[in-house]
Amino acid sequence: MRFLPVNGHTIMVELSGLAETLALLDSLNKSPILGIEEIIPAARTLMICFRPTKISSQQLAAEIRRRNLQERRHATGKRLEIPVHYNGDDLALVAEILGCTVQEVIHQHTENEYTVAFTGFAPGFAYMVSDTVQWNIPRRETPRTRIPAGAVALAGEFSSVYPQASPGGWQIIGLTTERMWDLSRSSPALLQPGYRVNFRDAGRCPAIISLPETRLPETSGNNLAPVSKTTCHLEILSVGLQTLFQDLGRVGQAKSGISESGAMDKSALRSANRIVGNASDQVCLEIVQGGFKAVAHGQMLIAITGAPCPIAIKTPSGEIFYVNTYQPIDLNEGDEISLGMPVAGMRSYLSVRGGFTVPAILSSHSFDTLSHIGPAPLKVNDKVAIGATFHCAAISVSETPAFAMPNKDEIVVLDILFGPRTDWFTQASIDLLSKQVWQITPQSNRIGLRLNGECSLSRIKQQELPSEGTCAGAIQIPASGQPVLFLADHPLTGGYPVIASIADYHLDLAGQIPVNAKIRFNPISPFHEIQGSHDLP
Repeated sequence: MRFLPVNGHTIMVELSGLAETLALLDSLNKSPILGIEEIIPAARTLMICFRPTKISSQQLAAEIRRRNLQERRHATGKRLEIPVHYNGDDLALVAEILGCTVQEVIHQHTENEYTVAFTGFAPGFAYMVSDTVQWNIPRRETPRTRIPAGAVALAGEFSSVYPQASPGGWQIIGLTTERMWDLSRSSPALLQPGYRVNFRDAGRCPAIISLPETRLPETSGNNLAPVSKTTCHLEILSVGLQTLFQDLGRVGQAKSGISESGAMDKSALRSANRIVGNASDQVCLEIVQGGFKAVAHGQMLIAITGAPCPIAIKTPSGEIFYVNTYQPIDLNEGDEISLGMPVAGMRSYLSVRGGFTVPAILSSHSFDTLSHIGPAPLKVNDKVAIGATFHCAAISVSETPAFAMPNKDEIVVLDILFGPRTDWFTQASIDLLSKQVWQITPQSNRIGLRLNGECSLSRIKQQELPSEGTCAGAIQIPASGQPVLFLADHPLTGGYPVIASIADYHLDLAGQIPVNAKIRFNPISPFHEIQGSHDLP
């Protein structure tokens, strides 16, 4: 058992294999350790998020070392049967790999029970294992650009079902009409860790059938509350590059394969809400690089924070005046507000007193650009209703930016903590990470910043890394050797080694760095395994 640092409130526990991983997960679920907030299981690791005020990483490691991993004590999970049409494109290839007939592959897949070990990759994507089937199926050398929703597939020791159409490298053996992910259900993910699954042969079809895309009512364009002529609302005239609903994100949804998402600059979102007298976690509009324009229907109080940009108000009579960020702005009937290009930073936040009336999806109003969960991105002609204010909450007139907004002509310094896979890289590459200046490429987005440097980072260990949990701020190094810095909408698990993570207090700053700006990483602690303290409270 190894304990590896991830960031100031997260550690990675590395075990010998899936059996030990599941045994430890069962133990921690049955007898929780005070201070653990979330566990993200994977094939050979558990990524554990904890509260440092309750327990230290050394104390947590010492507690976990005491756990008996010799036997699983997992309570019997819910049993489900999934009908499968076994006519996948890779079925014959899988039979060839296993040295058996196609019918024997189908027989083994249907006669053995599977258990959902963990979830990841995409919402509803479940990694299932069987105690009696000892398969090790290699992934395709060249991943497909599109695998249909409902595809039943194999990779390594795992079996899974793709919840929605996506790229992928697993071997497809069939298709099911069961929906793995459906937001119209009370529990959107059909399969959750601990569930037991039996596959049933539903007969062959003439060809792979096409399923309707997984229902995603949150992206249908009908997520906005109905607006009448008398309803106080904003009518959207322009959304610029992208305008999204965001709040502080979805917490505790890892068991369904969903990361937190939320505002890229949470400090700016909180300030925007306080300025208009809202609770600081209310939903706001996140506006990327200006270009937003809307007309007010009714009287309302708004605020704009984050990236500083020109803000113009045009009255119905044609008068134009300009206002500043980080102050309350009173809009009257017919006033038109427009945001220009920021002079620094990337994202501005627009709040309104009373909040926007949009439905919560899985406890949050945030739109996750990776999983497409949450109220749909705004579009021209949308009408966004404003909630009623039932009490006189005080407004804040002393809000200021939490940091100086970065611009594309400067080098932004981000503090980093090494781990969990620093020792996969050469010492020269570890040094290069902090000594070299990295430029943000145009391929960057809410999922992550793609960086480009003059020299690439090289690994000592060349073997494939089994997928393991990732966090916001993780610096992942793909085969190219050019880093990807994960941000709010990052995948829950990843298959490339993470050399370091940026400090939590610089996450908001990272979310505001514009394309073509440069980054320098500043290590604040060396890499070392966590040994575990025996001085437990």
